[in-house]
Amino acid sequence: MKVRAKKSLGQHFLANEGIARRIAESLVCDGGCAGGGTGDGSGVCANGSNGGRMNVLEVGCGTGALTRHLLQRDDICLKGIEIDDESIAYLRENLPAIMPNLYAADFLKADLRKIFPEGDFCVIGNFPYNISSQIFFKILDYRESVPQVVGMLQKEVAERLASGPGNKSYGILSVLLQAWYDIEYLFTVDAAQFIPPPKVQSAVIRLRRNGRTELGCDDARFRQVVKAAFNQRRKTLRNSLRAIGAEAPEQFASLRPEQLTVNDFITLTQTL
Repeated sequence: MKVRAKKSLGQHFLANEGIARRIAESLVCDGGCAGGGTGDGSGVCANGSNGGRMNVLEVGCGTGALTRHLLQRDDICLKGIEIDDESIAYLRENLPAIMPNLYAADFLKADLRKIFPEGDFCVIGNFPYNISSQIFFKILDYRESVPQVVGMLQKEVAERLASGPGNKSYGILSVLLQAWYDIEYLFTVDAAQFIPPPKVQSAVIRLRRNGRTELGCDDARFRQVVKAAFNQRRKTLRNSLRAIGAEAPEQFASLRPEQLTVNDFITLTQTL
């Protein structure tokens, strides 16, 4: 059977096996992941046990381009989540090994702690372009349980997440993610490698939890300050923070948000 790519789900199926293998191999286990050790080579786990392997959740298995390579890794306990009934039927027919650990659900609405009650888990996937930012906001909510993320997404968004201060791409999600993760831009993927080909280039990035255990300020307030600053990024902080009823301290008042590091935003929030 064939799976029809649905625009409403942002589906573009990766057709290059070499790239799929490279993405699967980009998830590393060297102490920065859950589990470890050696499994039986099946990539799946029985009876809720990970057998010492790292727990991994693939977001949007689609037609299994990435899934089949993840299943070949003997250091992974793989689970998947897929919202598309047609893709699930395809996987049942063509990749039955994933079915015992495949959840028919919307990732953005799922309670991930029910999927991994036993502990930490890494996240990987060819993320739909139309919800990639929402996926990362959800990962932030589970940051204490997610030590590593490997994702393919729109190149422009990938560059934004990985960019630092002083860059025009630097924005809200750059700061919020980099507060908790080190982000690497791994490689670019040409649109011709997909069916159907998207109108944009894609890129693969890797996020790995940094050593920060707390911000030293209220997390909700931190998000509010970052969002207020970048929502009016052409204005100085003296003007943009007034939208949330805050007065920017003198050392930040004349600066624009892209000039501040993550630590600067933390200090700013503490001051406010």
